[in-house]
Amino acid sequence: MLRWPPFCCPSVGVLMPVTAFDHFNIRTPRSLMESVKCFYCDVIGLKEGYRPNVSVEGYWLYLGDLPVLHLMEWQDPPSDDFVLRGYLDHVAFSCEGLAQMKNTLDDFGVAYRRRDFPVQGNAFTQLILEDPVGNGVELNFMGESEL
Repeated sequence: MLRWPPFCCPSVGVLMPVTAFDHFNIRTPRSLMESVKCFYCDVIGLKEGYRPNVSVEGYWLYLGDLPVLHLMEWQDPPSDDFVLRGYLDHVAFSCEGLAQMKNTLDDFGVAYRRRDFPVQGNAFTQLILEDPVGNGVELNFMGESEL
């Protein structure tokens, strides 16, 4: 159910334009919190960092100086194991080091599919996988070829 009228790039009434992507948030049961954190740190390469003292358990994971992923405990998760993904399909990261990332995924036993296609005359590779709670993750490598 839509809560807003169907806007299509309105040119009036925008008080503050979006200037940058800030973060995405993943809610997870406490029993999976460490697995999700370790996946994004050990496999994807984010780093755990400062998080304000808030009433919900969780972590902030950083890409450089930016806390791009907020993990928070889902205090009342559904009782069954099947959770619908909803409208969020995946989160994507621009990456470097294709061969190293493939080795990391293989070492951790993370299943992925690979897509290769040209983008503006450059090789473009995507590694597509899921995190421990089923969120889609896309790792994008521009202009890299494996030797």
